Amino acid sequence: MDFDHIRFYAHDAKQCRCWFTNVLGFQYLGNATTSNQQIEVVFSEAIVCIIVSPLNQAGPAAQYLQHHPPGVVDLAFRVSDVRATLIRAVQKGATLLHPLTEEQQDNGTLVWGRVKGWGTLEHTLVERKGQASILPSDLIPLSAQSLSNAETSRRSFKQIDHGVLNVGKDQLQAAVSWYQKIFGFETHRYFDIQTHRSGLRSKVLTHPQGQVKFPINEPTSANSQIQEFLDFNQGPGIQHIALGTSNILDTVSQLKRRGLSLLDIPSSYYQQLRHQFEQTHSHLNWSALEQHQILVDFEEDVGTGILLQTFTKPIFQQPTFFFEIIERQQQAQGFGQRNFLALFQAIEREQQKRGVVL
Repeated sequence: MDFDHIRFYAHDAKQCRCWFTNVLGFQYLGNATTSNQQIEVVFSEAIVCIIVSPLNQAGPAAQYLQHHPPGVVDLAFRVSDVRATLIRAVQKGATLLHPLTEEQQDNGTLVWGRVKGWGTLEHTLVERKGQASILPSDLIPLSAQSLSNAETSRRSFKQIDHGVLNVGKDQLQAAVSWYQKIFGFETHRYFDIQTHRSGLRSKVLTHPQGQVKFPINEPTSANSQIQEFLDFNQGPGIQHIALGTSNILDTVSQLKRRGLSLLDIPSSYYQQLRHQFEQTHSHLNWSALEQHQILVDFEEDVGTGILLQTFTKPIFQQPTFFFEIIERQQQAQGFGQRNFLALFQAIEREQQKRGVVL
Protein backbone atom coordinates (compact mmCIF):
# COMPACT_ATOMS: atom_id res chain seq x y z
CA MET A 1 0.00 0.00 0.00
CA ASP A 2 1.30 3.43 -1.00
CA PHE A 3 -0.15 6.93 -1.17
CA ASP A 4 -1.83 7.67 -4.49
CA HIS A 5 -3.40 11.13 -4.39
CA ILE A 6 -4.93 13.75 -2.09
CA ARG A 7 -8.31 15.39 -2.63
CA PHE A 8 -9.07 18.77 -1.07
CA TYR A 9 -12.31 20.70 -0.78
CA ALA A 10 -11.73 24.46 -0.95
CA HIS A 11 -13.78 27.57 -1.64
CA ASP A 12 -11.86 28.51 -4.81
CA ALA A 13 -10.12 25.66 -6.65
CA LYS A 14 -8.52 27.92 -9.27
CA GLN A 15 -7.03 30.18 -6.62
CA CYS A 16 -5.68 27.15 -4.74
CA ARG A 17 -4.23 25.72 -7.93
CA CYS A 18 -2.35 29.00 -8.49
CA TRP A 19 -0.97 28.84 -4.95
CA PHE A 20 0.25 25.27 -5.48
CA THR A 21 1.96 26.15 -8.74
CA ASN A 22 3.29 29.64 -7.88
CA VAL A 23 4.37 28.99 -4.27
CA LEU A 24 4.96 25.24 -3.87
CA GLY A 25 6.22 24.84 -7.44
CA PHE A 26 3.76 22.11 -8.40
CA GLN A 27 2.88 21.61 -12.06
CA TYR A 28 -0.60 22.07 -13.47
CA LEU A 29 -2.02 18.78 -14.75
CA GLY A 30 -5.62 19.37 -15.78
CA ASN A 31 -9.09 20.54 -14.80
CA ALA A 32 -12.74 19.74 -15.24
CA THR A 33 -16.04 21.52 -14.65
CA THR A 34 -19.15 19.61 -13.65
CA SER A 35 -22.64 20.89 -12.97
CA ASN A 36 -21.76 21.33 -9.30
CA GLN A 37 -17.98 21.57 -8.96
CA GLN A 38 -14.77 23.06 -10.33
CA ILE A 39 -11.88 20.57 -10.23
CA GLU A 40 -8.18 21.46 -10.57
CA VAL A 41 -5.30 18.97 -10.51
CA VAL A 42 -1.63 19.67 -9.78
CA PHE A 43 1.33 17.37 -9.22
CA SER A 44 4.98 17.14 -8.28
CA GLU A 45 6.47 13.84 -9.42
CA ALA A 46 4.49 11.14 -7.55
CA ILE A 47 2.41 13.66 -5.54
CA VAL A 48 -1.01 14.41 -7.07
CA CYS A 49 -3.41 16.90 -5.48
CA ILE A 50 -7.03 17.29 -6.60
CA ILE A 51 -8.65 20.56 -5.52
CA VAL A 52 -12.45 20.75 -5.70
CA SER A 53 -14.62 23.82 -5.09
CA PRO A 54 -18.42 24.16 -5.30
CA LEU A 55 -20.22 25.99 -8.10
CA ASN A 56 -23.56 25.85 -6.28
CA GLN A 57 -25.06 24.42 -3.11
CA ALA A 58 -25.93 21.01 -4.60
CA GLY A 59 -22.62 19.12 -4.76
CA PRO A 60 -20.61 17.28 -2.09
CA ALA A 61 -17.99 20.05 -1.86
CA ALA A 62 -20.65 22.62 -0.96
CA GLN A 63 -22.22 20.30 1.59
CA TYR A 64 -18.85 19.63 3.20
CA LEU A 65 -17.85 23.31 3.34
CA GLN A 66 -21.11 24.22 5.04
CA HIS A 67 -19.86 22.34 8.11
CA HIS A 68 -16.05 22.31 7.84
CA PRO A 69 -13.21 24.59 6.74
CA PRO A 70 -11.22 23.73 3.59
CA GLY A 71 -9.00 20.69 3.92
CA VAL A 72 -8.28 17.10 2.94
CA VAL A 73 -11.36 14.94 2.34
CA ASP A 74 -9.73 11.95 0.63
CA LEU A 75 -6.38 10.34 1.34
CA ALA A 76 -6.15 7.80 -1.49
CA PHE A 77 -4.11 4.60 -1.32
CA ARG A 78 -2.58 2.68 -4.22
CA VAL A 79 -2.86 -1.06 -3.66
CA SER A 80 -1.86 -4.20 -5.56
CA ASP A 81 -5.34 -5.73 -5.46
CA VAL A 82 -8.28 -3.36 -5.08
CA ARG A 83 -10.86 -6.14 -5.14
CA ALA A 84 -9.29 -8.02 -2.23
CA THR A 85 -8.68 -4.79 -0.28
CA LEU A 86 -12.29 -3.64 -0.71
CA ILE A 87 -13.68 -7.05 0.23
CA ARG A 88 -11.57 -7.13 3.40
CA ALA A 89 -12.50 -3.55 4.32
CA VAL A 90 -16.23 -4.11 3.95
CA GLN A 91 -16.14 -7.48 5.71
CA LYS A 92 -14.33 -5.82 8.63
CA GLY A 93 -16.95 -3.08 8.91
CA ALA A 94 -15.96 -0.26 6.52
CA THR A 95 -18.71 1.68 4.74
CA LEU A 96 -18.50 1.38 0.95
CA LEU A 97 -18.86 4.79 -0.72
CA HIS A 98 -18.16 3.71 -4.31
CA PRO A 99 -18.22 0.07 -5.48
CA LEU A 100 -15.43 -1.70 -7.31
CA THR A 101 -15.10 -0.11 -10.76
CA GLU A 102 -12.96 -1.16 -13.72
CA GLU A 103 -12.29 1.42 -16.42
CA GLN A 104 -10.92 0.00 -19.65
CA GLN A 105 -8.68 2.43 -21.51
CA ASP A 106 -6.55 2.33 -24.63
CA ASN A 107 -3.34 1.72 -22.68
CA GLY A 108 -4.49 -0.10 -19.57
CA THR A 109 -7.12 -0.62 -16.92
CA LEU A 110 -7.89 1.50 -13.88
CA VAL A 111 -9.50 -0.41 -10.99
CA TRP A 112 -10.78 1.53 -8.01
CA GLY A 113 -13.31 1.85 -5.20
CA ARG A 114 -13.85 4.09 -2.19
CA VAL A 115 -14.57 3.56 1.51
CA LYS A 116 -15.38 5.85 4.39
CA GLY A 117 -12.47 6.51 6.72
CA TRP A 118 -12.39 7.99 10.21
CA GLY A 119 -14.81 10.88 10.67
CA THR A 120 -15.49 12.61 7.35
CA LEU A 121 -12.29 11.29 5.77
CA GLU A 122 -12.55 9.07 2.69
CA HIS A 123 -10.07 6.62 1.19
CA THR A 124 -10.10 5.93 -2.54
CA LEU A 125 -8.31 2.66 -3.34
CA VAL A 126 -6.57 2.56 -6.72
CA GLU A 127 -4.96 -0.18 -8.82
CA ARG A 128 -3.47 0.54 -12.26
CA LYS A 129 -2.72 -2.00 -14.95
CA GLY A 130 -0.61 -0.83 -17.86
CA GLN A 131 -0.65 2.93 -18.54
CA ALA A 132 -4.08 3.63 -17.08
CA SER A 133 -5.09 7.23 -16.43
CA ILE A 134 -3.95 8.84 -13.26
CA LEU A 135 -7.31 9.34 -11.49
CA PRO A 136 -10.74 7.72 -11.23
CA SER A 137 -13.18 9.15 -13.76
CA ASP A 138 -15.60 10.41 -11.12
CA LEU A 139 -12.89 12.87 -10.07
CA ILE A 140 -11.45 14.05 -13.38
CA PRO A 141 -10.89 12.37 -16.77
CA LEU A 142 -7.20 12.57 -17.69
CA SER A 143 -5.36 10.82 -20.48
CA ALA A 144 -2.68 8.16 -20.16
CA GLN A 145 -0.24 10.69 -21.62
CA SER A 146 -0.91 12.96 -18.63
CA LEU A 147 0.06 10.10 -16.32
CA SER A 148 3.28 9.58 -18.23
CA ASN A 149 4.15 13.27 -17.90
CA ALA A 150 3.35 13.21 -14.19
CA GLU A 151 5.64 10.29 -13.56
CA THR A 152 8.65 11.57 -15.48
CA SER A 153 8.69 15.28 -14.63
CA ARG A 154 11.37 16.39 -12.17
CA ARG A 155 10.11 18.62 -9.35
CA SER A 156 11.24 19.69 -5.87
CA PHE A 157 8.89 17.28 -4.10
CA LYS A 158 9.19 13.57 -4.85
CA GLN A 159 6.50 11.70 -2.92
CA ILE A 160 4.06 11.86 -0.03
CA ASP A 161 6.10 10.83 3.01
CA HIS A 162 3.21 10.58 5.48
CA GLY A 163 -0.21 11.96 6.36
CA VAL A 164 -1.34 12.83 9.90
CA LEU A 165 -4.86 12.36 11.28
CA ASN A 166 -6.16 14.21 14.35
CA VAL A 167 -8.93 12.52 16.35
CA GLY A 168 -10.90 13.46 19.45
CA LYS A 169 -9.91 13.04 23.08
CA ASP A 170 -9.70 9.39 24.13
CA GLN A 171 -10.28 8.29 20.51
CA LEU A 172 -6.68 7.44 19.61
CA GLN A 173 -6.81 3.73 20.33
CA ALA A 174 -10.22 3.33 18.69
CA ALA A 175 -8.95 5.01 15.50
CA VAL A 176 -5.72 2.98 15.52
CA SER A 177 -7.66 -0.26 16.00
CA TRP A 178 -10.03 0.66 13.17
CA TYR A 179 -7.21 1.22 10.65
CA GLN A 180 -5.48 -1.94 11.81
CA LYS A 181 -8.66 -3.95 11.32
CA ILE A 182 -9.79 -2.40 8.01
CA PHE A 183 -6.47 -2.05 6.17
CA GLY A 184 -3.96 -4.14 8.11
CA PHE A 185 -1.84 -1.28 9.44
CA GLU A 186 0.69 -1.93 12.20
CA THR A 187 1.80 0.32 15.07
CA HIS A 188 5.33 1.62 14.49
CA ARG A 189 5.96 4.33 17.11
CA TYR A 190 4.25 5.91 20.11
CA PHE A 191 4.69 9.49 21.35
CA ASP A 192 3.40 11.19 24.49
CA ILE A 193 4.32 14.88 24.21
CA GLN A 194 3.71 17.20 27.14
CA THR A 195 4.74 20.79 27.76
CA HIS A 196 3.80 22.95 30.74
CA ARG A 197 0.97 24.35 28.56
CA SER A 198 -0.60 21.37 26.78
CA GLY A 199 -0.02 17.93 25.28
CA LEU A 200 -0.84 15.19 22.80
CA ARG A 201 -0.51 11.46 22.29
CA SER A 202 0.34 9.93 18.93
CA LYS A 203 0.70 6.50 17.39
CA VAL A 204 2.45 6.06 14.05
CA LEU A 205 0.92 3.42 11.78
CA THR A 206 2.75 1.84 8.87
CA HIS A 207 1.66 -0.74 6.33
CA PRO A 208 3.65 -3.98 6.11
CA GLN A 209 3.28 -4.09 2.31
CA GLY A 210 4.19 -0.59 1.20
CA GLN A 211 5.54 2.78 2.23
CA VAL A 212 2.48 4.38 3.86
CA LYS A 213 3.18 6.10 7.20
CA PHE A 214 0.06 7.32 8.99
CA PRO A 215 0.41 8.97 12.43
CA ILE A 216 -2.77 9.54 14.43
CA ASN A 217 -2.90 12.19 17.19
CA GLU A 218 -5.27 12.88 20.08
CA PRO A 219 -5.26 15.84 22.52
CA THR A 220 -4.46 15.42 26.20
CA SER A 221 -5.50 18.92 27.28
CA ALA A 222 -8.34 21.30 26.49
CA ASN A 223 -6.00 23.89 24.93
CA SER A 224 -3.88 21.41 22.98
CA GLN A 225 -3.13 22.29 19.37
CA ILE A 226 -4.89 19.05 18.47
CA GLN A 227 -8.03 20.20 20.28
CA GLU A 228 -7.80 23.59 18.55
CA PHE A 229 -7.68 21.78 15.21
CA LEU A 230 -10.71 19.68 16.17
CA ASP A 231 -12.64 22.77 17.24
CA PHE A 232 -11.94 24.71 14.03
CA ASN A 233 -12.37 21.64 11.82
CA GLN A 234 -15.62 20.67 13.54
CA GLY A 235 -14.32 17.16 14.13
CA PRO A 236 -11.42 14.85 13.23
CA GLY A 237 -9.45 15.27 10.03
CA ILE A 238 -6.07 15.39 8.32
CA GLN A 239 -3.81 17.84 10.15
CA HIS A 240 -0.93 17.79 7.68
CA ILE A 241 0.68 16.02 4.75
CA ALA A 242 4.46 15.58 4.57
CA LEU A 243 6.06 16.21 1.18
CA GLY A 244 9.32 14.35 0.64
CA THR A 245 12.31 16.06 -0.97
CA SER A 246 15.87 14.94 -1.69
CA ASN A 247 17.38 18.36 -0.83
CA ILE A 248 15.47 20.24 1.84
CA LEU A 249 17.86 23.20 1.95
CA ASP A 250 17.44 23.98 -1.76
CA THR A 251 13.70 23.28 -1.62
CA VAL A 252 13.07 25.55 1.37
CA SER A 253 15.26 28.29 -0.09
CA GLN A 254 13.12 28.26 -3.25
CA LEU A 255 9.87 28.18 -1.28
CA LYS A 256 10.88 31.17 0.82
CA ARG A 257 11.74 33.16 -2.31
CA ARG A 258 8.21 32.41 -3.53
CA GLY A 259 6.76 33.76 -0.29
CA LEU A 260 5.97 30.61 1.70
CA SER A 261 5.64 31.17 5.48
CA LEU A 262 7.17 28.55 7.77
CA LEU A 263 6.86 27.96 11.51
CA ASP A 264 9.41 29.85 13.61
CA ILE A 265 12.00 27.76 15.49
CA PRO A 266 13.86 29.56 18.33
CA SER A 267 17.64 29.91 18.22
CA SER A 268 17.86 28.04 21.55
CA TYR A 269 16.83 24.86 19.70
CA TYR A 270 19.88 25.12 17.44
CA GLN A 271 22.24 26.10 20.24
CA GLN A 272 21.36 22.93 22.12
CA LEU A 273 21.44 20.80 18.99
CA ARG A 274 24.84 22.08 17.84
CA HIS A 275 26.30 21.64 21.29
CA GLN A 276 25.23 17.99 21.24
CA PHE A 277 25.79 16.97 17.61
CA GLU A 278 27.89 19.48 15.65
CA GLN A 279 31.21 17.73 16.18
CA THR A 280 29.91 14.26 15.32
CA HIS A 281 27.94 15.54 12.30
CA SER A 282 30.22 18.26 10.97
CA HIS A 283 29.19 17.49 7.37
CA LEU A 284 25.82 19.16 7.94
CA ASN A 285 25.43 22.83 6.99
CA TRP A 286 24.42 23.95 10.47
CA SER A 287 24.22 27.65 9.61
CA ALA A 288 21.89 27.00 6.69
CA LEU A 289 19.74 24.65 8.76
CA GLU A 290 19.26 27.38 11.39
CA GLN A 291 18.77 30.09 8.77
CA HIS A 292 15.97 28.11 7.13
CA GLN A 293 14.64 26.87 10.51
CA ILE A 294 14.89 23.18 9.68
CA LEU A 295 14.53 20.66 12.49
CA VAL A 296 17.17 17.93 12.75
CA ASP A 297 17.05 14.56 14.45
CA PHE A 298 19.34 11.53 14.46
CA GLU A 299 18.18 7.92 14.65
CA GLU A 300 20.77 6.71 17.11
CA ASP A 301 18.67 3.70 18.08
CA VAL A 302 18.36 2.31 14.52
CA GLY A 303 21.55 3.46 12.78
CA THR A 304 22.86 6.63 11.24
CA GLY A 305 19.67 8.00 9.69
CA ILE A 306 19.15 11.77 9.75
CA LEU A 307 15.72 13.35 9.68
CA LEU A 308 15.34 16.94 8.40
CA GLN A 309 11.93 18.63 8.67
CA THR A 310 10.20 21.98 8.52
CA PHE A 311 6.54 23.00 8.52
CA THR A 312 4.43 25.60 6.80
CA LYS A 313 1.94 27.74 8.63
CA PRO A 314 -1.71 26.78 7.95
CA ILE A 315 -2.41 27.19 4.23
CA PHE A 316 -6.08 28.12 4.63
CA GLN A 317 -7.63 30.89 6.71
CA GLN A 318 -8.35 28.67 9.72
CA PRO A 319 -5.51 27.18 11.84
CA THR A 320 -6.07 23.65 10.58
CA PHE A 321 -4.25 22.06 7.63
CA PHE A 322 -0.56 22.64 6.89
CA PHE A 323 2.26 20.96 4.95
CA GLU A 324 5.46 19.42 6.23
CA ILE A 325 8.64 19.35 4.15
CA ILE A 326 10.87 16.39 4.95
CA GLU A 327 14.15 14.86 3.86
CA ARG A 328 15.26 11.45 5.10
CA GLN A 329 19.00 10.91 4.84
CA GLN A 330 20.72 7.53 5.08
CA GLN A 331 17.39 5.69 5.08
CA ALA A 332 15.97 7.33 8.20
CA GLN A 333 12.65 5.66 9.01
CA GLY A 334 11.22 7.33 12.10
CA PHE A 335 9.87 10.73 13.14
CA GLY A 336 12.18 11.73 15.97
CA GLN A 337 11.14 12.53 19.52
CA ARG A 338 13.18 15.75 19.46
CA ASN A 339 11.55 16.95 16.24
CA PHE A 340 8.08 15.95 17.39
CA LEU A 341 8.45 18.03 20.56
CA ALA A 342 9.95 20.98 18.66
CA LEU A 343 7.04 20.94 16.18
CA PHE A 344 4.53 20.80 19.02
CA GLN A 345 6.20 23.77 20.71
CA ALA A 346 6.36 25.74 17.43
CA ILE A 347 2.63 25.29 16.83
CA GLU A 348 2.03 26.16 20.48
CA ARG A 349 3.81 29.49 19.93
CA GLU A 350 1.44 30.19 17.03
CA GLN A 351 -1.44 29.39 19.40
CA GLN A 352 -0.07 31.95 21.85
CA LYS A 353 -0.14 34.58 19.11
CA ARG A 354 -3.82 33.77 18.63
CA GLY A 355 -4.41 33.86 22.40
CA VAL A 356 -5.28 30.17 22.65
CA VAL A 357 -2.71 29.11 25.27
CA LEU A 358 -1.10 31.16 28.03
